[in-house]
Amino acid sequence: MFGKLLFPNRRKRSPYEDDVVVDLHSHLIPGIDDGASSLEESVEMITQMANLGYTHLYTTPHIMWDCYKNEPLTIREGLAELREVCHDEGIDITLDAAAEYFIDEHFLELLHNDEDLMTLPGNRVLIELPYTTPLLHFSETVFSMVSKGYTPVLAHPERYTYFYSNPEVFRQLTQQGCELQLNALSLLRYYGSEARKMAQWLLDNKLVTFLGTDAHHLHHVKLLKEARQNKILSRYPFLNNKIKSL
Repeated sequence: MFGKLLFPNRRKRSPYEDDVVVDLHSHLIPGIDDGASSLEESVEMITQMANLGYTHLYTTPHIMWDCYKNEPLTIREGLAELREVCHDEGIDITLDAAAEYFIDEHFLELLHNDEDLMTLPGNRVLIELPYTTPLLHFSETVFSMVSKGYTPVLAHPERYTYFYSNPEVFRQLTQQGCELQLNALSLLRYYGSEARKMAQWLLDNKLVTFLGTDAHHLHHVKLLKEARQNKILSRYPFLNNKIKSL
C-alpha cells in the first residue's frame, strides 16, 4: 500500500526485463525450408516463444539454391499468412521476415546484380557458410557486401569447424564490418562441446553482436527456456533489442 502511495507510477518489473526479446534468426514459415513443417507447428513455436518473453521475431528462411530456392515473394507471402493466423489466435507478438543466405553462386549473382535482398534492420544481411569446408574468397565477399551498403551478419560462427584452429579470423571479420550472431543453444552443448568452446571464446573476446534462437522446430524452442537461464548469456550485452536504432 505504501509503495503505491509513494510511487504511484511504478510498474511491476517484467521477469524478462533484461533478456533478449527480439530474435533475429528462426525458421518459422512452414514448408519452405528445413524449419517448421506445418502451420500448426509454426503457431505453437511462436506461442511458446511469446511465453518465454520474446516480443518481436524476425524469421529468416534459408535461401540456398541447391536446396531451398526461396525468393522475397515466397517469403513475404508466407509471412503474411503467418501474421494473419497469429492475429486470429490472439498471439501478442510482432512478426517480420528477412532471410538466411548461403554464400553460393546464386547469392553472389544477386549481390553483383543489385537484386532485392531480404534484410534485417539497418540493411543487415544474415549469411551462412559451409560447416566443414572453408569458402574461398569469403573476405572479399564481405568487402563487396559492405561496399554495397550492407552489413553482413554471420550466423552461428561457433559452428564452422575449420575456424577452430584459427579463431582470430573472427576478429578480422568484425574489423571488416561483419557482425557475428551466436546461437543460444550453443552454450548448452546442443551442437557439441567444440562449438560450445568456440561460443565461449567469442563471448570472452566481445566479438558477438547478436544472439539468435535459430529455431527450426518445437524441440529447439523447448530448449530455449534453459538457454535463457544461462548466466553467461544473461550478462552479455547483445544488441538485439536495439537493432532498430543501430
